[in-house]
Amino acid sequence: MRRTTVASTCDVCAKAPSFGKSVSHSHVRTSRRWNPNIQKVRTVINGTPKRLNVCTSCLKAGKVTRAL
Repeated sequence: MRRTTVASTCDVCAKAPSFGKSVSHSHVRTSRRWNPNIQKVRTVINGTPKRLNVCTSCLKAGKVTRAL
């Protein structure tokens, strides 16, 4: 588990936004970013529930145990 203060970053795998360009039909390029699908999830870490920012690929892979 990694704890960072960066917005839209997964606390489990450290997935962060990726950057690139949008290219129009006339080939004008503008900057854009692709954000990961981050969800706030209550998880159990060392027996205590904590709230983490987790991407949906980590949730789907079962890398996190959810708190009830």
